[in-house]
Amino acid sequence: MLSMQTIRERTAEVRQACADRFTDVPIDRILELDTSYRTLLGEVEALRAERNRASKEIGGARDPGERAQLIEAQRAAGDRIGATEEQMRVAEASLQELLLQVPNLFHSDVPLGGERDSVIVLEGDGSTGEEHRVLVPRPIGDEPPVVPSDGRRPHWEIGEALGLIDFERGAKVSGSRFYILRGDAARLQRALITWMLDLHREQGYDEVYVPFVVKEEMLVGTGQLPKFADTMYHDAEDDVWLVPTAEVPVTNMYRDEIVPATALPIRHVAYTPCFRRERMSAGRDVRGIKRGHQFDKVEMVRFATEEESWAALDQLLQDALDVVRRLGFRYRVLRLASGDIAFASAMTYDIEVWAPGSGEWLEVSSVSNFLDFQARRANLRYRDADGQVRHLHTLNGSGLALPRTLATLLEQYDTGDAITVPEVLRPYLGGDASIGPQTGLR
Repeated sequence: MLSMQTIRERTAEVRQACADRFTDVPIDRILELDTSYRTLLGEVEALRAERNRASKEIGGARDPGERAQLIEAQRAAGDRIGATEEQMRVAEASLQELLLQVPNLFHSDVPLGGERDSVIVLEGDGSTGEEHRVLVPRPIGDEPPVVPSDGRRPHWEIGEALGLIDFERGAKVSGSRFYILRGDAARLQRALITWMLDLHREQGYDEVYVPFVVKEEMLVGTGQLPKFADTMYHDAEDDVWLVPTAEVPVTNMYRDEIVPATALPIRHVAYTPCFRRERMSAGRDVRGIKRGHQFDKVEMVRFATEEESWAALDQLLQDALDVVRRLGFRYRVLRLASGDIAFASAMTYDIEVWAPGSGEWLEVSSVSNFLDFQARRANLRYRDADGQVRHLHTLNGSGLALPRTLATLLEQYDTGDAITVPEVLRPYLGGDASIGPQTGLR
């Protein structure tokens, strides 16, 4: 969250950031509650000083009448302190509740506007090794319409033709937007997960295996709650939530701790299934396995100092891009516009890959810097070389999200009667260079 000092001292900037994110936040009410709380705090401190003076005077009073008056005055001050402290608690609780609604400030390089105003900053092709930075970033809203590549099938046709994806039985078991990967498709997804974890370990990330359910305060810490409660799955009986991303349990690993500066930077990678209530309408744009209520993802999370966090964002982006390049995908990187970045993010890059059969750019990774926004909510701190306790900066990035990565792989490496396995994955599939039609009951 933003500190109250930031909101107080940079009010106009905070208001403008909320407007640029198309977010309605009661800033005036927050400032009123802050003023009320600080006024009450001043009154409590004055009353405590008055009570202390009365206590000293009682000890020195000789006259019984005077002593009785001082005792009564002390008692009255104590009653007023209790009543004022209760007003303070109410004001503080209301203030904290509203502060959770305030989004992060964003970097000056973030373009203003909605989704169509996000800009392309990098383009490349892993199959050729070509890559270039877009010197004058282009808004995606200005890009020409895309169409499927000639002769390419969408992954849902490939999956059904080769017996790799069973949509009908997935829906039968769990409802709409669920599917079953069969045979070599299940092996291929598992190979992707294991290979990506191994690659990120080689990049310097420490692998962790985390719970797939979390307490409510963990989601508050990373910024999913209270804003996005309707997109997540909640078990009311045990009061736990299914993770929407590994970011939540991994970021909260060091909650309420003070990390020594010598331990920084901390880099973790984790695999988890992710659970989200996707709000979707029927149509081609949601066909196949591109959007579902359950999906697998490998996630990178970094903890850094204030001085290092922007360089850490650049490295995190490169670490995610390394996956895309090695898979031989055509890709582009978007810097998201102010109205499209996550509530907690100060800057986000999306990595999109070209799915030639469905003719779409599919997002496979979001890479974000949250500055100290999450750290203030989750109480993530470190002690610097001078002994001062400061808030950490947190960052994360998908490395990668599996359904769309798998969909792109099927479409790009489809030969008609088989799927060619990218060389980097063959050791994870027993050396198989291709996977063909699946045998057994269809």
